[in-house]
Amino acid sequence: MDEQKAVKTLKDIVIRFSGDSGDGMQLTGTIFSDLSAMTGNTISTFPDFPAEIRAPQGTLSGVSGYQVQIGSRTVRTPGELADILVAMNPAALKVSVKHLKRDSIIIIDTDSFTANDLKKAEFKTEEPFEELGLKTQQVIPAPISSIVKEGLKDFGLDAKSALRCKNMFALGLICWICDRPLGPAEQFLDRKFGKKPQLRDANIASLNHGFDFGANTHATASIFRIETQKPVPGRYLDINGNKATAYGLIAAAEQAGLELFLGSYPITPATDILHELAKHKALGVKTVQAEDEIAGICTAIGASFAGDLAVTTTSGPGLALKSEALGLAVMAELPLVLIDVQRGGPSTGLPTKSEQTDLMQALYGRNGEAPLPVLAATTPDTCFSAAYWAAKLAIEHMTPVILLTDTFVANGSSAWRIPNFHELPTIEPNYVSKLPEGVAEVWRPYYRNEETKVRYWAVPGTPGFEHRLGGLEKNYTTSAISTDAANHALMVKTRQEKVDYIANDIPLLEVEGDQDADTLVVGWGGTYGHLFEATHKIRERGYKIAHAHFSFINPLPKNTEEVLRRFKKVIVAEQNNGMFARHLRGKIDNFVPRQYNEVTGQPFSLSHLVEEFIKLIEE
Repeated sequence: MDEQKAVKTLKDIVIRFSGDSGDGMQLTGTIFSDLSAMTGNTISTFPDFPAEIRAPQGTLSGVSGYQVQIGSRTVRTPGELADILVAMNPAALKVSVKHLKRDSIIIIDTDSFTANDLKKAEFKTEEPFEELGLKTQQVIPAPISSIVKEGLKDFGLDAKSALRCKNMFALGLICWICDRPLGPAEQFLDRKFGKKPQLRDANIASLNHGFDFGANTHATASIFRIETQKPVPGRYLDINGNKATAYGLIAAAEQAGLELFLGSYPITPATDILHELAKHKALGVKTVQAEDEIAGICTAIGASFAGDLAVTTTSGPGLALKSEALGLAVMAELPLVLIDVQRGGPSTGLPTKSEQTDLMQALYGRNGEAPLPVLAATTPDTCFSAAYWAAKLAIEHMTPVILLTDTFVANGSSAWRIPNFHELPTIEPNYVSKLPEGVAEVWRPYYRNEETKVRYWAVPGTPGFEHRLGGLEKNYTTSAISTDAANHALMVKTRQEKVDYIANDIPLLEVEGDQDADTLVVGWGGTYGHLFEATHKIRERGYKIAHAHFSFINPLPKNTEEVLRRFKKVIVAEQNNGMFARHLRGKIDNFVPRQYNEVTGQPFSLSHLVEEFIKLIEE
């Protein structure tokens, strides 16, 4: 017992699980994240999938990773460099080496580091650590595959099925190193494999074998205990962005008193929203998996006309395909929520990687003058409120709305405090029942509130309000088809004014950090956590800097110009070549921001952000 290592208490720690696509690293990371959240830590995760459906086993292109940062403070990013790496094969080690700290711990399955494994990972020698220059890291070698096969020989599993449990061995070893109880993990496995007792028992056994391996050998590294904090009272859920988006839509439909309809075609990385909503038929949710992207949005438009909260989900390529029907929704002035989970492009691009490169398509990617509101979610948990707000604006202002998330926030997870439903903002459809007294008899489909420019919603079947809508321009007064030039100009102006008015109903832009700084960092959408952390670290170095982050893109918050002009130097940071910077320049006269742009398919590098922002501050 005197060999037991000391317990080190840390404020936060970053762990990266990495292996072949079939090694179960995503599940392992998810369970460990849940364990940590239940223990009282805040978490932020980043699942990093390969783009190939099934690359050759053990190759560099088939490596699947899952990174999580857990801490006692509010964690906003999955961390940049890992304190602990689980590398299930040489390819995982080679791909992950750039994500390691100098004094990190590396756990390897020695059974998967044979000469043939090294060759498939394109190592030139049989000394992978020396070849990669890993001299300061602590290595925990464990014959994971052998131990798992031996430990499960009496469970009646074939060799292949037994080996699939080796990810649970790795999880057990990590739980020992990070002083995590196994009970909640065992309960998770019981729920997941409850209908397959043989698999459940085998996975739980492997979990305990991994924990015991650490305890019995004392490994070669210290045990880490991560400080916890007392959270704000309430019910919490470890939630990813796609699930939070689905929940936000369900809550909005319930608040508005509408049934929820989703018409969509599966596309990475948006498909999980369809999967999640399909589980909730008991809540009045209707889902249709359409034959293509165009059919998906068209079914949603039909459901909207019929009086539902209508939604369609997609990614960049699908947004392009939906553009004509989206224009129809603008012309018909129907409420519709289109969720675009952005991924790397153009064309098929990088289906499993993250970018912010659909912004201009969302703002302007339709024929004609077809304005509509555009929102963006900032973190996995705020996908709930972003989806709720998108539905609220669509319903109350009778317009299609585009909500932009991205692969990083959609697949990443964080602890989400389940809100009190009665504390959510109200959603009040602009039904024809709200018509001013005496107007019903002269009502036409495009009769509208003259202040907000929102037309009144007559759900089919409402007596006395039979009508048709379509894609042809209508007369402002009579709602009949019109090709009159002056009328078209008026309708174009009216549709724009309707969207512009929404600025009165959305929150003002807030500034975090030093209010008296000369430099302001501006971002939007899913880069929030990295920009927040970067500006925080810069302030720790003695510089003054502020941070403003946009969730509402079109229209912009009413105080946008006032906020941006308060600072001598504004840096717009985004994962594209400057789309939001161009949008701001177009909205604010003589506004010339600095730009920081990365288009790598990966999240921002925190250290690069800090370095580049300090250079710009010191110019």
